[in-house]
Amino acid sequence: MLTEFFINVGVVLALVLFFGMSIFIHEFGHFIVARWCGLVVEVFSIGFGPAIWKKRVNGVLYKVGIFPLGGYVALPQLDPTGMSSVQGESEGDGEAPAPLPAIEPWKKILVSLAGAAGNIILAIVLAWIVYLIGMPAGPAERSSVVGYVETQSEAYAEGLRTGDQIVRVNNIQVEKWGDFRLESALHNESVEVEALGPDGQSKVMSLSTDKGFLGEQKVPGVFEPTLCVIMKVAPGQSAEKAGLLPNDTITHFAGEVLLSRRHMAALVTANKGKRQPITVNRFEGGEWISVDSHATPQFDPKADLVRIGITWNNKAVDHDTVVHPKPMAQLREHSSALFRFLGALVQPKQAKAASAAAGGPVAIFATYWFIIKTSMMLAVWFTGFLNVNLAMLNLLPIPVLDGGHICFSLWEWITRRRMHPKIVNGLVNGFAMILIGLILILSVRDIDRFTPVGSMVRNAFDEKEAGATNQLETVSNIADTNAVAIPAPE
Repeated sequence: MLTEFFINVGVVLALVLFFGMSIFIHEFGHFIVARWCGLVVEVFSIGFGPAIWKKRVNGVLYKVGIFPLGGYVALPQLDPTGMSSVQGESEGDGEAPAPLPAIEPWKKILVSLAGAAGNIILAIVLAWIVYLIGMPAGPAERSSVVGYVETQSEAYAEGLRTGDQIVRVNNIQVEKWGDFRLESALHNESVEVEALGPDGQSKVMSLSTDKGFLGEQKVPGVFEPTLCVIMKVAPGQSAEKAGLLPNDTITHFAGEVLLSRRHMAALVTANKGKRQPITVNRFEGGEWISVDSHATPQFDPKADLVRIGITWNNKAVDHDTVVHPKPMAQLREHSSALFRFLGALVQPKQAKAASAAAGGPVAIFATYWFIIKTSMMLAVWFTGFLNVNLAMLNLLPIPVLDGGHICFSLWEWITRRRMHPKIVNGLVNGFAMILIGLILILSVRDIDRFTPVGSMVRNAFDEKEAGATNQLETVSNIADTNAVAIPAPE
């Protein structure tokens, strides 16, 4: 318990570092260019709300807010009053501020662009770090092979099988499982899937999509490839008798090459009471060796399922298979995913599915929690992805964002007159309230999806659900939700 406590403390510190770095570099971009252009800077803040630390240096109030969901640089010449109610007051001495000189539109545009530029620069640096050092990857990050297809699913009836390779979805090329997941999440009714069987023969099928456990659209009964790495071996059961050990990777069972934990669970259930060959990869004596043995699946009345007595490591990645994606490939992948999502939001047939797949700050933190526990280099990669998203979203032409300020400045540059302050303030404050409301809605939904809070509240008002077991047993491991639909921890 003490070890787990220190691990969790380390994860929290790393999460704050990665997320805080992304916010800091964005605001620092605004700050440094504003100073270079001669703008007055009143406040440089990381986070919102009451300050837990603040200090005034050379006329600038530096502070850290209690809510680490963003940050801001108060620039009265760029945004005189529009965000004061959202960002907080400048904490002056109460006297009316002296009039400030007007700033040329091109300087305002440079300052507005600087935040996104900071995020892109950081994303490029992180992409080079990932490329030079490499990051561990599981099968789903390296291929689009189907890890398991439930036999009672529509996909199975249409001809999709475990081991098939998905090559296109809706005529869009698929190279890894994330591509298939993204395309499925953006379509509310069905997707057209082209797959190659083991014999290389192509098969095209139309598969329905439905809501997954976290509210996103997915193809029911079709699952990604995963590593079958053992975390624990139950004493006295078949796995222990077979000589299996924690950290072993099961590669074969019952004469089949394993493609996922679900695949293994299905084979175990199908071979109840039958002694079957099993092969594992084990790191021993400084090298990987292959160990062959036999195990007999038995029904466990306590768990109410057939098992051999192991618990999976759901966070497992192949640390010996390190990938070195090129920096430009990473940036292209990061940006194309966001463009694909934004495009789906404006298409009537995809908007509902896309909005259901969207996540807010809670989803970001939950994802970070899982990724950091898996691999620090994966966290570096995800931070690059997050920075590209922050840069692009901030440049959207929405008044409360940097893109909105750019639009106001372009208007001033082209017409040679400033937009009326009341119009600017009304638009900025109105969209600020909409943005805050959207963040709150997404946060409430994410808390419901990623934590037991939602089910606890519902259970309190619904006696029928009072005895239900919460399906999401832990906040710290999003990947555990992949095991919800299959009643076998083998």
